[in-house]
Order: sequence, then C-alpha cells, then structure tokens
Amino acid sequence: MPQIIVLPHQELCPDGAAFDAKPGMSVCDNLLEQDIDIEHACDKVCACTTCHVIVREGYKSLNAPEEKEEDLLDKAWGLEPNSRLSCQAIVGTEDLVVEIPKYSINMAKEGHR
Repeated sequence: MPQIIVLPHQELCPDGAAFDAKPGMSVCDNLLEQDIDIEHACDKVCACTTCHVIVREGYKSLNAPEEKEEDLLDKAWGLEPNSRLSCQAIVGTEDLVVEIPKYSINMAKEGHR
C-alpha cells in the first residue's frame, strides 16, 4: 500500500504526517480522512484552487491532469511544475511526498484573516 508523507504545514499539519494511502482515491480525500483539513472551497469539483498541493515525490504515479485542472492551476498561489489540485490527483501505487503551500487563494475566506 502506498504511503503519503505530508511535509509540515504551520496550521494544518505542524509536525508533518505519514500514513497509508488509499489508491484510487484523491489526495484530498486521503488527507481529509487523516484529519488534515485541507481547504476545498468548491467541494472538490475542480472549480477553485484552494486544495492546491505540490507533489515533491511520486508525481508521475498520479493520473494525468485534465485541461480544466491545468487552467485552474495557472491561478494557484505558488504554482510549481509539480503542482496539482489535490481533489483531482488520484493516488496510484507509489509513495507520495506532498507539500501544502503556506497560502491558498480562497475569496470566501479572505475577509476573515
């Protein structure tokens, strides 16, 4: 069973995490099942960028991003070549190392900071 290693994130996962991932399930759903409360403002329908992650290892084991996801990623804060929307990235058979960026673009939340 593949593992997901989450690099430390100040708010969501201060100590980092490592857990057995469920292949065939999105990275977002795997994180949420582990009580890592990654934002997903559009309810995981590929309509925002709040669940943006950077896949540091294992990127090629994920399903290929579709055009809609790639278009949205262009708007994500801190975009890197190995960025994905975690709601669209389906876990395969290899271990993953993911980083949740420090910031996300969530218009609904902006007024509360």
